Amino acid sequence: MDKIYDLIIVGGGPGGMTAAIYAKRAGLDVVIIEKSVPGGAVANTSEVSNYTGFNKIGGMELATKMFEHVSSLNIPFIWDEVKSLKLSSDIKTVVCFNGTFAARAIILAFGAAVRKLNAQGEHEFVGRGVSYCATCDGALYKDEVVALVGGGNTALEDALYLSNIAKKVYLIHRRDEFRGEEFLSNQVKSKGNVELVLNSVVTRIIGDKKIQEVEVTNKETGEKKVIKVGGLFVCIGRGPDTEIIEDEIKKDESGYIITDSNMKTSIDGVYAIGDIRNTPLRQIITACADGAIAATKAFEFIKTRRK
Repeated sequence: MDKIYDLIIVGGGPGGMTAAIYAKRAGLDVVIIEKSVPGGAVANTSEVSNYTGFNKIGGMELATKMFEHVSSLNIPFIWDEVKSLKLSSDIKTVVCFNGTFAARAIILAFGAAVRKLNAQGEHEFVGRGVSYCATCDGALYKDEVVALVGGGNTALEDALYLSNIAKKVYLIHRRDEFRGEEFLSNQVKSKGNVELVLNSVVTRIIGDKKIQEVEVTNKETGEKKVIKVGGLFVCIGRGPDTEIIEDEIKKDESGYIITDSNMKTSIDGVYAIGDIRNTPLRQIITACADGAIAATKAFEFIKTRRK
């Protein structure tokens, strides 16, 4: 840990990459630490249709374009997973599995973790029919019958994606109407091979070496029925991925990091952006805006420490 960076960005999603671009252009010595692939959850999105400048673009394609932009500025990526953070002192420390890194300021851009169903059998069948990423695993179920759980935009987009691959898609949602946008809902309803299972939740996942059936319970009547499927895709949203963040940083009751309008947390020199902070909207475009603000404010903070 001989080197002390000006700024470490933990997370290489759209917000983190945007922050890196703004930081580099401001003259900061900046590095991104990312445990998986650039783009984060965006890379696993089949299609993005609400990001300004692109009528429609694949999630991986958009993530790749962002990564190419970052790379063109010679901003280094460290491919590693963070084990712990020490943020309260003047020099912040990021402990990873393969090394420890230090900086004068930190931007936390972890994103959010997938929410689980907590249904019986879910844990046992992860990787054996249970998936949390339709675009990652959908191709494995060509011409099979699958189920998808969820009712937001991502769930509707995934249902459309799977409908072009699978023989049939059961779309299971716990309410009687979808939370996602109306035009996506109408598209899904027009698909002949998508069957809606509303007011219902998955209560049990059944199988041997892989999934064979899911038990679905109607929330209004209590009636249970078993659906034969080869795969189950869970798309019920995400929660803040903040388990390793120390208690000194204030969070709300749901675990999201509390920031001000400048993305500053309760610790000087520590900023949070994107899906892990308490924001009214979690979209690619808002994460990018968060990143631009955080990098600008981090530059101002670091500049005062250099004097």
